[in-house]
Amino acid sequence: MSTPRRTTALIAGMTLIMAAALGGAGSAGAEPSTDPTRTAARDPQGALGANFNERLPLLEFDELELGQTEWVRGFYAMPWADAQAPEDGPGIRKLMMARERGYGTVLSMKFPFYNEAFPAPGSPELAREQERVTKLLTAVLGRVDILIIGNEPFIESRPEDRNETLNVFYETITRQVIDYRRRHCGADCPTQLYLGALNNLQKPEQQTPTTDRWVRFAASEPDLLGVDIHPHVPYIEDSQPFVDYVLARLRPDQRFLATEFSLVHHWKKHLTDPAPAAFLAEYDLPSDLKVWQVVEAAIANPFPQAKWNDFLAASPWYESRKNYVCNQLALFRATGRFALGTYGYKQGPEMAENWGPDKAPWLFNSVFAPETVQPWPDGTTGRGYAWIDNFRRCA
Repeated sequence: MSTPRRTTALIAGMTLIMAAALGGAGSAGAEPSTDPTRTAARDPQGALGANFNERLPLLEFDELELGQTEWVRGFYAMPWADAQAPEDGPGIRKLMMARERGYGTVLSMKFPFYNEAFPAPGSPELAREQERVTKLLTAVLGRVDILIIGNEPFIESRPEDRNETLNVFYETITRQVIDYRRRHCGADCPTQLYLGALNNLQKPEQQTPTTDRWVRFAASEPDLLGVDIHPHVPYIEDSQPFVDYVLARLRPDQRFLATEFSLVHHWKKHLTDPAPAAFLAEYDLPSDLKVWQVVEAAIANPFPQAKWNDFLAASPWYESRKNYVCNQLALFRATGRFALGTYGYKQGPEMAENWGPDKAPWLFNSVFAPETVQPWPDGTTGRGYAWIDNFRRCA
């Protein structure tokens, strides 16, 4: 009789914790941690995990079990630290619960500067950001497996600031994190550091002196194990420029993460297509409905699982890509330098709000689909079509 995956992970985690307690080595000027809540270091080795972005509170452990995944990722928006201690926030609390159950944990630090300039060196605004960083580090350092400095800098900023001012800000914050980790967590610190994350590198105009400096800075810092990429692309082939770009600039010992990836731009191109005629006839729906209107109906009154599956299986633009997750992982893993990927795991309410033909259809990515699919008779959450099979096969 084989040991279940979760039991195996818990046994491995406890073994690592015991080994660390018995023989962990410290660094000069830093004692090994005796914090009983501290994790032991673990290596994802190209695994596939569940991504929740800002929706970590939506994480349900029965859903992780159903997908047979062992890694969880979300992000933390740094302004949240002003209103509540990070350790008291529902997302961090849920992430710590996952860690206690033996899951690998990944957290990205999100700095939202959509509508304001990056703070200048030495300014009160920069001091405020650094205070937020210290609060988060106090809560999670040594207790998450991977901490990513940044979420999507080249989207979460004003276009006019995507230059050396972006570089200076992220380099300053990164050095703060590295210094804090060295002083408070030591050489045996189990929290790995990455810089994150790059978007849109399939477009040559998005490969700029700023992105070049960004990756080369990561390569220059021994404490950084690599960088994160977010290839949301129309074609799987468009993810290759991301990989080529970062690996050409990183140190040979560094790796890359892909904590977000999807074909969302492919899905969006088909929202105004006619819905599949056979599906409309089978379910006695108007023959002139567009794809987005079928989804609108599912949002208004979630479909039974079979109906949602039938809709997407009858749509060639979706059915032909139902193995995308496994295929994308194969491309990443073929490099030999892929650390971890995490994929959108659960529809959030924001994916269904203000639905229409121009909305980004993130809800097509999700492994679990509570916004468009009814719960199953056993009470478990309705599934997105195809992806749970990819998780079970390729995680």
